[in-house]
Parts: sequence; structure tokens; C-alpha cells
Amino acid sequence: MRIWMLVVFALALAPLSGAHAHTVDAIDDKYRIEIGWMNEPVVSGETNGIELFISPLVQCPGVEPITCAGAQSFHDGIAGLEKDLKIQMVYKTDRITLPLRADHNIDGKYYAFVDPTVAGFYQVNVLGKISDTVVSLSMHPPKVDERGYIEFPERENQDILEAQVAIMAEIAALRNQTLEISEELDVVQDAVRSGQGVSLTYVAIALGGIGIAVAAIAITRR
Repeated sequence: MRIWMLVVFALALAPLSGAHAHTVDAIDDKYRIEIGWMNEPVVSGETNGIELFISPLVQCPGVEPITCAGAQSFHDGIAGLEKDLKIQMVYKTDRITLPLRADHNIDGKYYAFVDPTVAGFYQVNVLGKISDTVVSLSMHPPKVDERGYIEFPERENQDILEAQVAIMAEIAALRNQTLEISEELDVVQDAVRSGQGVSLTYVAIALGGIGIAVAAIAITRR
């Protein structure tokens, strides 16, 4: 018995096989539950989903069910639970209930699609029933990371480029305004030369001052 228990504990402490990091738990001593993200690495702002695997738990005498479940792999999955179970995802005070979709090729494998919009740790509650067993289990899949660490080029550089483009657009707009003011000044000067009054000169000076002020404000903001 002691050797069996040591083997089970050693397997439970070992990493789960496969490319994905999944979390394993047990419901009573009847069922093995495994969850994880569909696509890894998991980043915020990308459509993803929770994978849910449900299979019978092969009992390990004298061992806690959760430890026993961690020592086993998914096998003989239980099909037809998509209407009896649901996934509730929780992030801080926000929560959402997601329906399950059955995998058409693997019995006992289900999906709940979601788009994690922020980085951090999420809680996944598996709710419903399996046959006559009530299920209310809280599990924690791997952390959702910030999207920026896999973006190329880096978002900071992209923001700088976008800001530079915006500045160039503003400069071009100011140049157009300067040309318009210059044309208006030419018209005013012609009017002054033709003797239409000195008051137009003041108007031209005011227009020129407005243009200079607009340019100065734009440059100050940048």
C-alpha cells in the first residue's frame, strides 16, 4: 500500500503530459475533471476558450480523490453532458456563464469559447450535474498574459509611429491654413492699395495673428 501511495504522489507532482498546461480535479471519487485553455500562450484580447475533459475516476485506495485524479490521464470520456453542465468564468467582480460545445471527435471533451479581454488570473466554475451527481467545482486555469509581449513590432514603437504620422498631418493642415491666410493678406493689401480703407489692414493683421496662435498651440501640445 505504501509503495502505491508513493507512486501516486510522484505522478501527481509531475507535469501533465502534452503541450498545454491543464488543471485537474475530482468530483467526489467518481469523476476526473480537467480544464485548460484551447490556445496557448493565452493573451488578452484574443478569442480563446476553455477545454473541459470529463472521464471516470479510477479510484486509488487511501489517496485523496484530487491527488488520484492528478495521477491519471484522460480516458473513456463521458459524452452527452453539454446540456447538463455549464462553465461560469469569474474575473474579480465580473462573471459570465458560457454554454458547452461538445467535441465531435472525442467523447468527454467540451469547449466553452470566450475572449479574455484583460490579463490576470481567472476562475472557472463547472456547474450542473453528471448523471445523479451535482457538480459545483471551482478551478483556476493558467494566467492570461498581456498581449503586448508577443506583438511585433512592439506596441510602444507602433504608438510612436502613429503619433508621428498624426503630427505630420497637423503640420500639413497648418501649412494649408498659412497659405489661406497669406492669400487673404494679398487680397487685403490689394484693397489697401486701391484705397478701400485702412480698416481692412487691421482685419488682415488679426487673421495673421489667429494663424500664428493656432500654430503655437499645436506645437505646444506636442
